[in-house]
Amino acid sequence: MTSRALFLLFVADLMLACGTALAQAPAANPSASPSFDVATIKPSAPLDLAKLRADAQAGKMPRFGPHIDASRAEYIYMTPRQLIAIAYHVKEYQINGPDWLGDEHFDIEATIPEGANHDDASAMLQSLLKERFKLTAHESVEEHKVLALVVGKDGPKLKESSAPAAIDVNAPLKPGEQQMDGPDGPIRIMRNSDGSTTINLGDKGTVINRVNAQTQSLTIESNGVTMAGFADTLTRVLRLGNQNGPQVVDQTGIKGYYEITTEISFADLMSGIRAFNRGAPPSNSDANANPASAASDPTGGQTVFASVEKLGLKLEERKAQIEQMVIDHMEKTPTEN
Repeated sequence: MTSRALFLLFVADLMLACGTALAQAPAANPSASPSFDVATIKPSAPLDLAKLRADAQAGKMPRFGPHIDASRAEYIYMTPRQLIAIAYHVKEYQINGPDWLGDEHFDIEATIPEGANHDDASAMLQSLLKERFKLTAHESVEEHKVLALVVGKDGPKLKESSAPAAIDVNAPLKPGEQQMDGPDGPIRIMRNSDGSTTINLGDKGTVINRVNAQTQSLTIESNGVTMAGFADTLTRVLRLGNQNGPQVVDQTGIKGYYEITTEISFADLMSGIRAFNRGAPPSNSDANANPASAASDPTGGQTVFASVEKLGLKLEERKAQIEQMVIDHMEKTPTEN
């Protein structure tokens, strides 16, 4: 996979997940059981990376994820895992189910009944998943191996920022800007002239992703982000291409909002979770212990762990009690439209 393709997939993955990966909201009332008037579900077409590259060069962002207005709801190129996360307001890594939940992709187009509002869409999606995919699940609390984000021995080296402001939904979109819906409000995405992508999460902060072809690395610039939000961003990075990658849990005890810049090599993005899956978390010295990994990174770009340590923080392997949504049953193929 080329660095550009990897970057595009990372941006698409973050776009789909940023609404659920940075904050949790109360679950919808299951007793209400509202439903869409009409809904069609079809498998998504395979990604055309050449078209994605051409669109990116033209300043166009892919139309992925949830898009909801007063009369329609669309969920484009979304996995069952992502749909469940949106419907139940949980994080993707809290969903315990079969691997195919993160492999299959679907496009859903639905009509919102008259009198319903934007906030009813999650509960309607729950009803759709139960009816068409025969979804059943239960909640559980289980002990899991995690990577704890903690303060380093010399203390944090963080730059404070002001609290971010909510997005003004009445403000017109800028040229090339796209808006999508998350469970906590609107999200605005802009493809910038320098090739970077700005994701405005409103009161959850702003994230700028930029690729450096010379150093073969991805830079993630966050502004107005909490430590919990930063931990979730690291989880997204470490799970890129592998939904079983480690979860990062904030255990710093640091409050407030910060400007955080993280630069990570593409080689680390593609192979950084190998050691964790072997039973020990990767580290700055993992390349020395794994010659194949070192050889795959000709630039010597830094790992996620080295980038975190530059901030006066550290990732340590620990065990923690994690809330889980356990999938008891879900059909791989939905019932017919």
